[in-house]
Amino acid sequence: MSASGLHISISAEKLFSVGNLVITNSMFTSMVVSAILIAFALTVNSQLKKTNKPTGLQNFAEFIIEALHGLVNGVTGDLKKTRLFLPFIATFFLWILLNNWLGLVPGVGTVRIVEKHEEAEAVEIAPETVEEHSGLVKIVQASEVVAEPTSESEVTSEAPESEEGATTEHAQETEGPKYVPVFRPGTADLNTTLALAIISIFITQVFGVRYLKLGYFKKFFNFSNPIMTFVGILEIVSEFAKIISFAFRLFGNIFAGEVLLVVMAFLLPVIVPMPFYGLELFVGFIQALVFSMLSLVFFNMATHSHESEH
Repeated sequence: MSASGLHISISAEKLFSVGNLVITNSMFTSMVVSAILIAFALTVNSQLKKTNKPTGLQNFAEFIIEALHGLVNGVTGDLKKTRLFLPFIATFFLWILLNNWLGLVPGVGTVRIVEKHEEAEAVEIAPETVEEHSGLVKIVQASEVVAEPTSESEVTSEAPESEEGATTEHAQETEGPKYVPVFRPGTADLNTTLALAIISIFITQVFGVRYLKLGYFKKFFNFSNPIMTFVGILEIVSEFAKIISFAFRLFGNIFAGEVLLVVMAFLLPVIVPMPFYGLELFVGFIQALVFSMLSLVFFNMATHSHESEH
């Protein structure tokens, strides 16, 4: 939906293509966030090698790592598991947080490019040509050949009014330039949140197999009695439900917040949207924390046998 400066699209929009790969604005923003995190990590690592005296950037990095380490260790209660889970949880939290907050930076939504449309080809309606051959009349019209049986005394034809009307509507839709935002948070794209959810649940299975070996699958496939068989089916359904829950919770909260800010800024700019900016900063932080904490809980639960959970 767009109208004189108000632009809302539930799906990510194309910026450019690299071969057959289409790069959308959400993918571009996600790559920018990834580049920022990689550059930050490399810079801090280089400073650690150069001097033993902590700097401002190094202190900031240590604060983040120590806070996340304490958070993870508080859930696992095991230092070995904490060191194993921390890289994944920290990556989830920082990547999602930066994506959530990048869309709130003033001016980001106003950076736009003009989407290029391929010019619609003019469709010329050729005069009907009737050819009779072996009891058939061929009606040739607009490069389309239709063969219909008919008698020699009656020939009927219809003008392609629907095609002409569709062509006119298409031409009207493509009139005028369409401005596409360059930046769109990756978490405001359902494809990205779905990918994050699948990665989280996949890593959960990997940790489960690592700690419990093949016994991990006993909670899914237990045919000792009908009740446990049914419980196993529920466990399988639960794993897929986690993916849907992860994806839609994160996408719904971030996209709804962006729509709220856009609408408020369009109706009452400058002053009124400011409280909502503070609210969205908080929501962006909470959603990153919720996704990371739920992933951590699932990781930790996967390392315990099904019997010990009960």
